[in-house]
Amino acid sequence: MEKIILETMINAPIERVFDLSRSIDLHKISSKGTNEQAVGGRTSGLIELDEFVTWHAKHLGFYQKLTVKITSMEKPNFFEDQMLKGAFSKMKHLHLFETIDQRTKMTDIFEFQSPFGFIGTLTNKLFLRNYMIRFLALRNQEIKRVAEGEEWKELLNF
Repeated sequence: MEKIILETMINAPIERVFDLSRSIDLHKISSKGTNEQAVGGRTSGLIELDEFVTWHAKHLGFYQKLTVKITSMEKPNFFEDQMLKGAFSKMKHLHLFETIDQRTKMTDIFEFQSPFGFIGTLTNKLFLRNYMIRFLALRNQEIKRVAEGEEWKELLNF
């Protein structure tokens, strides 16, 4: 399996960053380039333990559906989602949160395995890994922007 680890420092409280990371509405905003829409399960608000969401989006020129379920959660320190259905053979995304000097360190550990054996492995190396890094980094920058500004109040109903 491929593994991507990204760390993002955010000038906001851990609880805010944790909740924004679970926000279906913020995910839609952060993925406007792929026109992601929540079409099944939890389609707005904050996703919780044992809930799922099905996303419909255009990635790499193809429309795809991906269903993920929140399989573990300890507020506000971590949550994990795993793919139930989608283009990957396997996919797991661990979201970790830690307070450091009144800031929040958000760490993503994203693991995925492409189908088709050797061809899938080659696809990962040639472009899919870098595509996923860019996609996740863009999402994290949007979480950071919203958490450090005032927009979080609308998304989290404050």
